[in-house]
Amino acid sequence: MNNAVAADNGGGSLTPEIHKIPEKHYINAKKGLKSWLTTLDHKRIAILYLISVTVAFFLGGLFALMIRLELFRPGEQFFGADTYNQFFTLHGAIMIFLFIIPSAPAVFGNFVLPLQIGAKDVAFPRLNLASWYLYIAGASFALYSMFSNAVDTGWTFYTPYSTTTSTAVISLTFGVFILGFSSIFTGINFVVTVHRLRAPGLTWFKLPLMTWALYATAIIQVLATPVLAITLLLLILERAFGIGIFDPAMGGDPVLFQHFFWFYSHPAVYIMILPGMGIISDLIACFSRRNIFGYKFIAFSSLAIAFLGFLVWGHHMYTSGQSELSSVIFSFLTFMVAIPSAVKVFNWTTTMYKGSISFETPMLYAMGFIFLFAIGGLTGIMLGALSVDIHLHDTYFVVAHFHYVMIGGSVLLLSVGYISGGPKCLAECIIISGPW
Repeated sequence: MNNAVAADNGGGSLTPEIHKIPEKHYINAKKGLKSWLTTLDHKRIAILYLISVTVAFFLGGLFALMIRLELFRPGEQFFGADTYNQFFTLHGAIMIFLFIIPSAPAVFGNFVLPLQIGAKDVAFPRLNLASWYLYIAGASFALYSMFSNAVDTGWTFYTPYSTTTSTAVISLTFGVFILGFSSIFTGINFVVTVHRLRAPGLTWFKLPLMTWALYATAIIQVLATPVLAITLLLLILERAFGIGIFDPAMGGDPVLFQHFFWFYSHPAVYIMILPGMGIISDLIACFSRRNIFGYKFIAFSSLAIAFLGFLVWGHHMYTSGQSELSSVIFSFLTFMVAIPSAVKVFNWTTTMYKGSISFETPMLYAMGFIFLFAIGGLTGIMLGALSVDIHLHDTYFVVAHFHYVMIGGSVLLLSVGYISGGPKCLAECIIISGPW
C-alpha cells in the first residue's frame, strides 16, 4: 500500500487510512516574486490584476482630486489651463482604460468564474497570464506619457486636435492599443471556459447569473475591442507618417474617428457595468433568502444589453452633423437598450419583495447601487432623447450621468466584492441564486 496504511477501527478490522497529498492552490503555492510572476493559477492572476488596478485607481483618483481642487473657486487656483487639460485627460484615460474596464472581468471574472462552473481553471491559463503582462506593458506606455509632455486631448482623443497637438498622444494611444489585446485575451478565455469547461450536468439555465453577465461581457470584449485597436492604430499612423485619415487638413474626416471610437466605447460601458449586475443578481437573492425572480429574463437581458450596446453609438454624435434620420434611429435604439436594464432592476426589487432580507454590508451596497443606477439610467434616457440632448451635449449633465453610472454603479459594485466579503458570499450563494 503506497498511499494508505492499515488502521484499527476499534472493531478489530483493518481499514485503509488514506494519506492525501495537500492540493496546491493560490494560498499554499510556492512563495516568492518568481512564483507570482510565472503563476498559471487563475486566483493568483486575479490578485495580480487586483493589485495593478488598485494602483491605477489611486492614480486616477489623485488626478480627480487635483481637478476638483482647481475648480473649488472661480479663476486659476493652482495650475494653468494646459495643465488642467492634461490632468483631465489622464484622469479619464487611467480610470477608464486602466481601472474600470479591466477591474471587474479580470479580477472578479478570473477569481470566481471557474469556481462557479466547477472548472479547475480557465481554458487557457498561459493566455490568462499573458493578458496580465500585456496590461502591465500597456499601463507602462500610458504612465510614460504622464511624464513625457502629458496628453491634453481628453480621454476620447478626438481628432483633429489629437493629430496636431505636440503632446505625447502616440505613447498613450499605443498603451491603450496594447491594453486592448489584454482585454481581448481575457474575453476569449471566458467564452471558451463557459462553453467547454462547465461541470457535467451544469446546463446553461443552471449557471449563476454572474456567469451569464461575465459571458455577455466577454462577447463585447472580443467583438468591440478590435475596433478601438484599429482606430488608435490609424491615429498613430496619421501622426507618425502624415497619412490623411482623420485630419481634414490632409483630406481626412474627423467624424469618422467619432464613429469608430464610440462604436467601441459605448459597448465598453457595459464591459464596466455588466459584471457588477451579475454580482448584484447573486447577492440580492442571497441576502433576500429567495430564489431570484425571473432567472431567465435576467440571463437573457445580459445578452440583450450586449447586443443592443453595439447599435446605439450614434447617440454620442447628435451634434456632429449626422443625418436627422440617423439621429432619430439612434434615439429610438437608445430607448430600447434601457429595457433589459429595467428588467434587471424590476426583477431585483421583486426578489426582495416579501423576502427575509438580511441587511448586512453587501446587501446595503447592493441596495445603494439600485438607487444610484436608477438615477444614472433615467438621466441616460433624457440624454437619449434627441430634442433634449442637443441642449445638454457637452455640459456637466452628461458628466453627472456618466459618473452616476460608473461610480454609483461599477465602482460601488466592485466595493461589494473587494470590501464587503462579496467573493465569499458569491461562492456560498450559487445554489440560492439559481433557478432550482
